Amino acid sequence: MLAALLTFTTASVLIVLLPGPDTLVVVRNLLRGGRRQAAWAAVGVLAGLTIWVATAALGLSALLRASRTGYDVLRFVGAAYLLYLGVQSLRSKAVPMSGEPAMQEPARSRRPLLGRGFAAGFATDLLNPKVGVFFVTFLPGFVPHGANVAVASLAFGAIFIVETGIYFAVLVGLAAKVTRWMTDPRIRRRLERATGVVLLGFGVRLATET
Repeated sequence: MLAALLTFTTASVLIVLLPGPDTLVVVRNLLRGGRRQAAWAAVGVLAGLTIWVATAALGLSALLRASRTGYDVLRFVGAAYLLYLGVQSLRSKAVPMSGEPAMQEPARSRRPLLGRGFAAGFATDLLNPKVGVFFVTFLPGFVPHGANVAVASLAFGAIFIVETGIYFAVLVGLAAKVTRWMTDPRIRRRLERATGVVLLGFGVRLATET
């Protein structure tokens, strides 16, 4: 079991480092609300991952994989949400700001809570059925023969969540080093546009996958 845990830890690090919708939504919140808002978005992602890990251990995500209709419904809802975030990023207007905490938008231009903070991270992760399918297909490959599948899956899932948390902590922690150029309205606008385009790409990809 120890060897399986070490192997999984090494393999999952590479997966955590691959940028995806979860990373983009944290970066988007960092650009629009500073470190505090980005940290809450990261907590939302981790909460979503916790639910997916629990359902994978209980076998519910296996049912999701078997049910084409259920998968498609969740896939289209998730794609629509990513497209929503992408459009909002493209439509946002950068304003002059000074200092890291002031990376927020004026109160009059703030979007609904679903588009930022904890809710944004939670929805982005939970509405992506590929996360559930990933856990139900990836985790079993590391369960050693004779081990309790549910317990081993929870252990692997916990490692993945901890690694993701560390990754986000480093990402948000380094924000102080880049806030000087992030506060430039032109640069922030370009970053918002780039994030929006990539989010739209993820949304289209999720909606069109078969």
